[in-house]
Amino acid sequence: MTAPDAPSRVRLVLVLTRALVVAVLIVVLYYVLPLRTSVDLGTVIRLAVGLVALGLLVAWQLRGIARSPYPALRAIETLAVVIPLFLLLFAAAYTLMSQAQPASFSEEMSRTDAVYFSVTVFATVGFGDISPVSDPARVVVTIQMIADLLVLGFVLQAVVDAVSRGRARLNESRPT
Repeated sequence: MTAPDAPSRVRLVLVLTRALVVAVLIVVLYYVLPLRTSVDLGTVIRLAVGLVALGLLVAWQLRGIARSPYPALRAIETLAVVIPLFLLLFAAAYTLMSQAQPASFSEEMSRTDAVYFSVTVFATVGFGDISPVSDPARVVVTIQMIADLLVLGFVLQAVVDAVSRGRARLNESRPT
């Protein structure tokens, strides 16, 4: 028998379904929203603003995880939103760079190619089939590599810590 406050299978299925729907929606938006083909200072600023907004989203979600009655489930939802958004921000930047300056990478990239490249950089696989060639492309890829380390190190640790704080809060509020 499970504890009365343990998440039920129905709740788990609902959370996983909602996380999947949100992740799919993020991907669909990436493919359907128009991307301007010019790359200028505004493009760099939009990428920076997107990353700052993502950081604020993470901070807000960490607070929600710690206060949730089901912190582990809330953490799954958080990662299902944050990681696709993070990867697709860079994929959009790579798509724009490739469209505006096809010689930025070893080959011209479609949106799918840009997602693939963003994921291979994130996963530190680096197959070598697509690589940055121009200095601006190398700078953006370097920024992604550093941001990847921050996401994999600090964000994942912060999510785990928030789950622990949430569980500790729940344990403290239980009558003994």
